[in-house]
Amino acid sequence: MASITDIKSIMYTEKSLKLQEQSVLVVQTSPKLSKTQLKEVFKEYFGVTPLSINSLRQEGKVKRFRGVIGKRHDFKKFYVKLPEGAKIESLAV
Repeated sequence: MASITDIKSIMYTEKSLKLQEQSVLVVQTSPKLSKTQLKEVFKEYFGVTPLSINSLRQEGKVKRFRGVIGKRHDFKKFYVKLPEGAKIESLAV
């Protein structure tokens, strides 16, 4: 069972802010979360049923810091289409 803690963050980039005008939220989650689990989280915690959900898996970048090679965490990014007029007040910018 998925919970609200599986959502790491809501992405606020230039592209995601333009998508928010079209009722699309960009959500960063853990890689283990599926579309159906995310849909359940939105229904249970926010009271909104998404119209559609698109996902992509993003590998963490390999970075070098003071000569030591490290890797950022992998994550999943979801594009969540909300119904017309539905807004989530706690996530608004």
